[in-house]
Amino acid sequence: MDVLEADLRDRDAAGLLQSWAEERQSAWLYRHVSDAESGHARQYLFLELAAAADRQATAWAGELARRGIPLPDWRPPLRARLVALLLRRMSPMTLRPLLAALKVRGLSVYAPTAHDADAERPHRALAGGNDLRAVVFGVNDGLVSNLSLICGVAGAGAGDQPVLLAGFAGLLAGSLSMAAGEYVSVRAQRELHDNQIALERAELALYPEAEAGELATIFEARGMDAAAARRAADALIADPDRALATLAREELGLDPDNLASPWRAAIASFLSFCIGAVLPLLPYAFAAGATALHAAVLVSAVALLLVGAVVTLFSGGRAVPAALRMLLIGLGAAGMTWVIGRALGVAVG
Repeated sequence: MDVLEADLRDRDAAGLLQSWAEERQSAWLYRHVSDAESGHARQYLFLELAAAADRQATAWAGELARRGIPLPDWRPPLRARLVALLLRRMSPMTLRPLLAALKVRGLSVYAPTAHDADAERPHRALAGGNDLRAVVFGVNDGLVSNLSLICGVAGAGAGDQPVLLAGFAGLLAGSLSMAAGEYVSVRAQRELHDNQIALERAELALYPEAEAGELATIFEARGMDAAAARRAADALIADPDRALATLAREELGLDPDNLASPWRAAIASFLSFCIGAVLPLLPYAFAAGATALHAAVLVSAVALLLVGAVVTLFSGGRAVPAALRMLLIGLGAAGMTWVIGRALGVAVG
């Protein structure tokens, strides 16, 4: 406790004011989520979380008062007001990523229950995770973009060497762009999640009873008896590491042991795009002219059919219609680019 008190003393005024403002924002948003869940058992959960956030805001206000720091007028930030406005038209489940970014907890109530998760496990085993899904769509992006680029340059009347040069340039530029974009995106998401977990760790150390109460409320919302929920929450809070992992999962919907890696995502995007982008180029290693172009279209068509069929593992749709749809989209993009390239080639020529 001495360490915690020293930590409080060392915190600057800006940090204390930020903590107070964040708890005010959380309480305000919880009540809007509660209104959106009117008539549902989850309404009680978010009202309880709002009350808990109010109590923590009061605690921060007390610390500020002891230091002689006046509280500023508080009004919801623009982002919070926009999310509250969306909650009038959309469900909290749909807005879950936005709510999580604003540190709204208790979102795990929108995840499948343990029974549902067991029932879905065979389907998940077939569908794979987000990494596999990203790889499949990365291959598709590389395939369609580079096939279109090759068709456009070939349609303009360029020879094999310019087509090959454009194809390799498209492969390199596209794969690097995909990798950079994926790294930035996942890095930002990872930093958000790390910050949320760090905040949860600090609150667990400062307010273990309040965190236990929030956990008990979430367990009750999931169908546990009130007394059993409180016992389970108290048992978890007694083990800080286990408590942090459970709080992250139950309040934030995060798995601390399975956070996305920016480098892994970037490398996967780079390689998957390269795999797709190299397919239309392969025929140019064995043929030339119109023969190579026709072979590139044929190879890409087969790959598009396969990608379309694989996508159904994630969507649950029928393989044949999905494969044909992917074929039409990919060849349609390539055909339009060829027509544009042909027109430009004629105009320039």
